[in-house]
Amino acid sequence: MFKLFPGFHLVEEYQKKKKERRLSDDKTVSKAIKLIIAIGISLILWLLPSEAFGIEGLTLIEQRVIAIFVMATLMWILEPIPAWTTSTIAVVLLLFTCSNSSLWLFSEGVAPEVLGKPIKYASILHCYADPIIMLFIGGFILAIAATKTGLDSMLARVMLKPFGTQSRFVLLGFLVVTGVFSMFLSNTATAAMMLTFLTPVLKALPADGKGRIALALAIPVAANVGGMGTPIGTPPNAIALKYLNDPEGLNLNIGFGEWMFFMIPFTLIVLFIAWVILLKLFPFKQKTIQLDIKGEAKKDWRSIVVYITFAITVLLWITDKVTGVNSNVVAMLPVGVFCAIGVITKRDLEEISWSVLWMVAGGFALGVALNETGLATHMIESIPFDTWPPILMIIGSGLICYAMANFISHTATAALLVPILAVAGMSVQQNLAPIGGVSTLLIGVAIGSSLGMVLPISTPPNALAHATGMIEQKDMARVGLIMGVVGLILGYSMLIVLGSSGYFG
Repeated sequence: MFKLFPGFHLVEEYQKKKKERRLSDDKTVSKAIKLIIAIGISLILWLLPSEAFGIEGLTLIEQRVIAIFVMATLMWILEPIPAWTTSTIAVVLLLFTCSNSSLWLFSEGVAPEVLGKPIKYASILHCYADPIIMLFIGGFILAIAATKTGLDSMLARVMLKPFGTQSRFVLLGFLVVTGVFSMFLSNTATAAMMLTFLTPVLKALPADGKGRIALALAIPVAANVGGMGTPIGTPPNAIALKYLNDPEGLNLNIGFGEWMFFMIPFTLIVLFIAWVILLKLFPFKQKTIQLDIKGEAKKDWRSIVVYITFAITVLLWITDKVTGVNSNVVAMLPVGVFCAIGVITKRDLEEISWSVLWMVAGGFALGVALNETGLATHMIESIPFDTWPPILMIIGSGLICYAMANFISHTATAALLVPILAVAGMSVQQNLAPIGGVSTLLIGVAIGSSLGMVLPISTPPNALAHATGMIEQKDMARVGLIMGVVGLILGYSMLIVLGSSGYFG
């Protein structure tokens, strides 16, 4: 998170309360048990005879990758330690036990055909500087610069003005503006900022009116849904795009603008449906609302350069197929310009959400391990995916993803499922072709991840909104379930129609 961002105090307050709860309710024993379970199951898998897995041709290194993958899965689900820490541990274990630079005791005295193909250590370490990571860094830098120059507050005020003062249209305004901000800024930062703008409005509304609940819920719903609109909106998008565009894999070359072309209309439709649902469930008692968003955009030369660079960056992202400049390369433009003119300082670089980047990189490393060792191929050969109905594979993966995303990090969910489904999808590409192919499979996972918003723990925006005290968990669950069902139906309908018409070909 960015300490400069409007609303950061909400995040700090929420984290403080979380810490107080942890200290008052000692969960050391509970965490220790979860840790023992995760490590214990992983060790059993590590030490089992390879024949026990029922995978023909399984090598020793592949077995170790299975154990590390299961450990990461259990750690991300049970959360005895932070998610980014789990990613880091997985990377370290892969380097020291499964790479071509592993410790001697993990390879000495083992026949090459038994040991199997080691992972290139450079491939694992490259995950920390993957082009998608650079894309995220560019997005974070844009967000910090927008905050320092007041561009975010100015945009919020200008974008909300056309919605007037009628309560129902103010609600629509918050949904649309939060959704649009979330396409380019961190979902958490967007939610914190918009809740800050919303706080005086909530206080002014009647205490016995349900409209307050609608407005408070609008922020997390829009932040989660809006993030689907661009590749940088949320990590699951970037993870799916990495595998779809991998030159050594699917190589579909889906551009930034191409993603926006079909995902932004989808997100706007879902936001409109959310507006109707919120109005129906939580009608306003007060018919008008006055908004007063403080904060002015700066007008010095550095700020003007930021505004121009922001606009050029977004324009280059949208037209990447026309200009021929890759969106990952475009992301470095604001980094270079803002650092050169002094808008971004060394302190600002410390505010980047490095834990998110490390989390994503750990997921990429697990994907590299699955592919380079040959484990992914062996797993696919042992499971008869070609006998499965294509629709079962696509819809089933989306439902599993959606269920997981309500309980664990959206990024962790995508990091676990996308590498496996990418290989599984490629093995049955012909079967999936009539309903969109592997693109439908992987983009469906990104959509399913972002729609997981049933609980306060499902996403940081949910947690922040719940911390306002305006929302009961049952209201969040009800809206979250409805949005999940609607979003999945619309999302898969869109993907199947686009895919079957050859859009992703």
